[in-house]
Order: sequence, then structure tokens, then C-alpha cells
Amino acid sequence: MNFDQIFFGKNKQIGLRIRLLPLLFLCFPLFLPLPALAVGTPAGSAISNQAFVTYTVETIAGFTKSSNIASFTVAEVLDATLSWQDAAPVPVIAGDINRVLSFQVTNTGNGHDRYGLAINAALSGDDFDPAFTTLVLDANGNNLYDPAVDTVYTPGVNDPVLAADASLAVFVLCDIPSGPDADDTGDIRVTATSVIGGGAPTGTIIAGAGDGGTDAVVGVSGAAADFVGTYRAAVLSVVKSAVVADPYGGDHVVPGAIITYTLVVSVSGTGATATGVIFEDPIPDNSEYLPGSMTLNGTGLSDAEDTDAGDMGQTTANTVTVFLGNLIAGSPDQTITFQVRVTDPT
Repeated sequence: MNFDQIFFGKNKQIGLRIRLLPLLFLCFPLFLPLPALAVGTPAGSAISNQAFVTYTVETIAGFTKSSNIASFTVAEVLDATLSWQDAAPVPVIAGDINRVLSFQVTNTGNGHDRYGLAINAALSGDDFDPAFTTLVLDANGNNLYDPAVDTVYTPGVNDPVLAADASLAVFVLCDIPSGPDADDTGDIRVTATSVIGGGAPTGTIIAGAGDGGTDAVVGVSGAAADFVGTYRAAVLSVVKSAVVADPYGGDHVVPGAIITYTLVVSVSGTGATATGVIFEDPIPDNSEYLPGSMTLNGTGLSDAEDTDAGDMGQTTANTVTVFLGNLIAGSPDQTITFQVRVTDPT
């Protein structure tokens, strides 16, 4: 005689109740809503579930019944964000070369992903188009552009691979055209696209393409992200004027006449800074520099290469040179004067 016969022979009502309880407990997990999987749960992780029912028959305790095991493997979600890291539009001077904009690509999925990077410098709505030259990957992870260390990006050759939640700084280098006026802006768009599934609609499943051969699912970003960074043009201007005094009390350019040159250097544009500004003016043919005539903002400068800001013919032969340092928008104009004498051709 088996257990059911012994037990139900004594009390079929209680036996029925006990038989139903295990069934209800076994079924109960099926009616619970499954928790939403966090994107951060690593791709390839296992989620296993098994139900257990413990019950007592009359005075005999410790009976256990287990369900089958329900197992799932977490798929890889393909997602990305991209952000512009400069605090404000980067000030540039017309004609600048290889000016840097900083961006950051982040893998917001839950597995490793490879990203292709692209640049668009011909955007509408800005004032000028920067001339893109180079895209550089942050090789040492310090989020700073280090030209001697960082790696030039070549599409399809060194596409960056990022682990889940990892980020990488990328630097866009552009030349600035000669035409912008002060405060004109030039925009650059950087796009990062998953090589696995970028551009596919959200929810698209790519079988076996995820970490460890799991399926990959395109996330809410469409497995691609982009952002626009901005240059703001400053203008460094140099305005030159000349006054002639001839030996006869007039203003004719004749042998022996003294020409006084006045040059005004200024910077304009919001947040503009021109660094390491050096003024140079070669002495024109048919004239000779008048020793001791050089001034900066009304203060005399020596012709020798010494501690003051200027020299004549020392830094560059036959040239007036004045080191102006860093100039910012709103600072006083820098005024340089010097004189030459028109030589007698005989």
C-alpha cells in the first residue's frame, strides 16, 4: 500500500487540501510579475529560479516538493551616450590650426561594444564651417589631449571597444577659416555608432552577437549617439598707419624723410584669448630703422635683445619684434610705434 492509499484512506478531505497546497505554491511564482532587468546586469548572466514547497502530513513534518528550474540568460543591450566636454564654446582666432574640441563616448549597455566614430563639420545654423583635420582617441585615459601619447582614429581600424558603463574621451581637431568675425560660431557633430547594431530600431534582436554569444538587443538610443560642439571666433586685428615728416617741413616721401609707423593690435570676441602673440614688422626697402625709436603703449623699448618686450634685428634680421604675450578680449589695445628714415639712393 502506498502513501496516498494510507493517507487518503484516513482522511481524504485533509489529504485533498494538502495536495492542493503544493500545487498552489508551485504555480504561484508564475503569477508574480518578473522584475525588470537592469541594463547594468552583465550580458551572459544567468537568472535561474526554482520553487520549493514544504509541508506536514498529520504529525509527520519535513516533506518537500521542488519545481522544475526556470533559467534565462541575460541578453546584451546595445546603448550609448555621447557628450561634449568643453565648458563653453572654445575660443579660436581666424586662421588657427588644429584647435581641439573634447567629447566623451559612454557605453550605457550591459556588455562590450565596439563603436564607429564619424564627424560632420558642415552643419546648418552656425556662422562658419571648421575644417576637420583629425579625430584622436584618449590613449592614456586622462581626458586630456596629449598629442605625443594619444592615438589618431582610423575608421574600421581602431574603433574603440568599451566595456559596460565605460567611457572614452575623443578629441576633434579642426582648422579655422580666415573669414569669421568676432563671436561667429562654428559647429561640429560627433556620432558614435555601435558596430554590432547601430542604427537599427529599438528592440531589434541580433542573434548571437552579444557577449559570450548571447543575443544582442538594440536599446533606446538605437545603439548610436551624437552631440554637437562649438567653436567661437575671436578676431585679432592689426591696424597700421604712417605719418611722414620730410626735411622741408612737409609730408612728402623724399630722401631724408622720417616715417613714423603706428600699429594697434587688439583682440575681440567673447572669451577670446590670443596666446603667445609676437609682433614682427620688417623694415621696408629704401629705408633704415631710426635707432631708439621703438615704443610699446607709449613706453620706449631698447633695440637690444634684453629684458624688455622688444628688439630690432636681434630675434629676426632687419625686423622690429615685440613680444605681446597673451591678449584677451576687453584688454587695452597694444600700440607699437617705430620710425624709419628714407634713404638717399645715391
